[in-house]
Amino acid sequence: MIDLRPIGYVIGLLVAALGVTMLAPLLADVLAGNGHWPVFVEAAIITVLTGGLLSGACANGVSAALNLRQTFLLTTLVWLLLPLFGAIPFVLGATNASFTDAFFEAMSGLTTTGSTVFSGLEALPEGLKLWRAILQWLGGVGIIVVAMVFLPELRVGGMQIFRSEAFDTMGKILPRAGQIASSISVIYVILTALCAFAYGFFGMTPFDALCHAMTTVATGGMANADASFGAFGAGVHYTATVFMVLAALPFVRYVQLLAGVSAPLMQDRQIRGFFAVLTVVILLITSWLWGREGQMTELAFRETLFNVVSITTGTGYASADYMTWGTFPVVMFFFIGLIGGCAGSTACSVKIFRYQLLFASVKSQIRQIHSPHGVFTPRYDGKPVTDDVLNSVMAFLVAFVLSIGALSVLLGLTGLDFITSVSGAATALANVGPGLGVEIGPAGNFAGLNETAKWLLSIGMFVGRLEIMVVLVVLSRRFWRQ
Repeated sequence: MIDLRPIGYVIGLLVAALGVTMLAPLLADVLAGNGHWPVFVEAAIITVLTGGLLSGACANGVSAALNLRQTFLLTTLVWLLLPLFGAIPFVLGATNASFTDAFFEAMSGLTTTGSTVFSGLEALPEGLKLWRAILQWLGGVGIIVVAMVFLPELRVGGMQIFRSEAFDTMGKILPRAGQIASSISVIYVILTALCAFAYGFFGMTPFDALCHAMTTVATGGMANADASFGAFGAGVHYTATVFMVLAALPFVRYVQLLAGVSAPLMQDRQIRGFFAVLTVVILLITSWLWGREGQMTELAFRETLFNVVSITTGTGYASADYMTWGTFPVVMFFFIGLIGGCAGSTACSVKIFRYQLLFASVKSQIRQIHSPHGVFTPRYDGKPVTDDVLNSVMAFLVAFVLSIGALSVLLGLTGLDFITSVSGAATALANVGPGLGVEIGPAGNFAGLNETAKWLLSIGMFVGRLEIMVVLVVLSRRFWRQ
């Protein structure tokens, strides 16, 4: 029987912490003088009291060790329960959203998916704009870091929570998970501050600069305008591109860099593979547009660069409606959304290292077929890859593809067309943001979908954020019988 007290204690603290963060949008509304601030007073009281009561009720279980099963269950419940409380300001606030829409928006925010059901974003109160940004910023690495702070109280090696989210720590570069968490949080804050400053330099208002910096570094993609980044100019586009790339690289490499060790950053195979993918895709789409239009302008190059980086990293911003670019770019955008950035970053989706391991395995099999008597072992970064690692990667890829297929069928059964169903399933499970088609493409949003489809997509975002296997483990009979 799983002891739920340590899990309830940590979740209670996280819920209460989420309630405290509601003071920031409350202050934003007060300073803006829009009269919307009482919404966040109510939401904060409900959230803090609920979290505090839950934590207090489970405090007698703090001395118990948190084992791997409890850690998996904790991780799963955190991503289910926090959106419930994150949705409260949307229900009580100016959007007057239904619970379905509010939960969808909060789940999209915390999982850094970036899909939205709201339109008229420019007219939203400042507090709600900031709240959407905070949800994404916390979802990037903030919740993981906060959890790592509490785990030492439970006398457990915090590395377990990194494992449960496939959060690659690159060889455990620091002796304690708490040190890793604190170092990553510092990097996260620094990148956010630098991004906000750069946005302000290129013309964004201080408020917009802060909100968009938070959603950029989180690779979340929620913007303060219906036109997303189409509302801004070239300087903002290039700035966003740089910081989306930086956020998609392994954060522990930045920790090493600050410690004076630059070689791992330069030699990381993931990073090299990530830049290679971006370069190839940008060249292909640029060449397509060049051939189609007969000339290549700075605007066409910038829009290609920005949108390719945005979708590949799973950020989901859009500076143009790439659905009008032709069939080839649209197909490319669908597939690059299934690639993702590097493990150990805020980027989502499959991630580069899994494809690299897959190709290494395929290469080994081809050589084995060519020379049946030889012994060929897949290698990654010069080191042999064990069978359990390969099995894990293969299992994830199979589960990922099957999940997209199953979710697509379920969405189709709700009445959605083929393109909307398939792209919606893919963008939810990969936590990318926009789908394809007129309704949920870069020029649309998810508001027009039926409630069943929204709940299915919310589940897809949740499963995708936990990288599928964690959810399958928790749902297995063996997990509960042990």
